[in-house]
Amino acid sequence: MPIRAVLWDIDDTIFDYASADRAGMLCHLRAEGLVDGYESVDQALTRWKELTTLHWRRFEAGGVGFDEQRRDRVRDFLGADLSDAEADAWFDRYMRHYEAAWELFPDTLPVLELLAADYRHAVLSNSSIHNQDRKLRVLGVRDRFEALLCAAELGVAKPAPAAFHAACDALRLCPAEVAYVGDHPDIDARGAVEAGLTGIWLDRTGIGGRPELTRITGLDQLPPLLRGDTRFGAPDSFG
Repeated sequence: MPIRAVLWDIDDTIFDYASADRAGMLCHLRAEGLVDGYESVDQALTRWKELTTLHWRRFEAGGVGFDEQRRDRVRDFLGADLSDAEADAWFDRYMRHYEAAWELFPDTLPVLELLAADYRHAVLSNSSIHNQDRKLRVLGVRDRFEALLCAAELGVAKPAPAAFHAACDALRLCPAEVAYVGDHPDIDARGAVEAGLTGIWLDRTGIGGRPELTRITGLDQLPPLLRGDTRFGAPDSFG
């Protein structure tokens, strides 16, 4: 069965989240006078990244709500018992610095253009529609995607099959007609495969391994992969 639609992850797939997060947090730490609380800026940034991963995993597992994971991240980072309002205000100040650093990866627009005529496009993200709709609009690509689904509103997160199936339902396509592209080997690629989609791991940093997964190292490799429609029988054949 041919692939008719591409379902996309956003952060660190089409949008350079890691760079924006680092630049935004660095500016925020300086503005808040927090740099001296750590041995180095890198230590502070590493701690923020660790807490982001920790609390996102709690959210993805359904153990905590979207706003709660943000507040807990701030409390843990500061080591302070902040009220919800105080934690929200701190995070909002960080967001202003973070958003100032938003950029698409250089290969995003060229590949969306190349695929536009032949494939439908949608987004499935483990975030919230409030965040991701605005992000896509600011980056100028919201109109490229006919549907945007996010875990906060779905009530289920990747890699749960129900998240991928909800996106397929929104496209009115069966899973076998949809390819999912994301930067995480398990949450994105393996999760998609287990849900019956074609999962494609975008390994931008060249980690490698995971030979059971179909892997690309840049979006420029996606159009020939899709158009070859070999059912991706040669995992890890790119890069």
